[in-house]
Amino acid sequence: MTGFAARFVGSSHQPAPEVTVRPTPGTWDDVAAPAEYSMVVIAPGDDPTTATLTAAVEHYAAEHGADLTVLPARDHDEVEQRIDEAVAAAPDLVVGVGDGVVDVFSLITAQYLETDFLVVGAQLPEPTHNVTAVVWPGAEFRGTALGNDPAHANAVTPGRAREAVAAGTASVLHDLTGIVIELG
Repeated sequence: MTGFAARFVGSSHQPAPEVTVRPTPGTWDDVAAPAEYSMVVIAPGDDPTTATLTAAVEHYAAEHGADLTVLPARDHDEVEQRIDEAVAAAPDLVVGVGDGVVDVFSLITAQYLETDFLVVGAQLPEPTHNVTAVVWPGAEFRGTALGNDPAHANAVTPGRAREAVAAGTASVLHDLTGIVIELG
């Protein structure tokens, strides 16, 4: 494991798939996306939470010079279409924002094991090694079948969303994938 990875997870051992890690705040601050890094964000809906999370991905991409494509989706069928479109574009990272991606990502991302996915502000109930999630109190949705609450709008602030995107992307860049990152 790299020095960053050990500091990030607080251990010299690679975390097991699906484990939740609580990284030391700020350990990801100096991690920069490499030149020509490409991202696609799937944005389900136009609610304030989705808008805040999407803006955080846009901010990260602008700050790091990453190429970003935003694919809006109105419903689950469009989320599935957008996943297929995103994978076909072969970006370095596909980002799904908020509760609206969880159910479809749970079904579809396992079909694309060679693609890295990041879910921000929610998590999959059974992620595969290629899906990393970032959650925090009030933004921990795991799918409609589990009966838990959707994200609380007041929990998804611009600052927290930016922190989540930066931490999640840093984790993926250092091959710490298939885990859930819990921000305090």
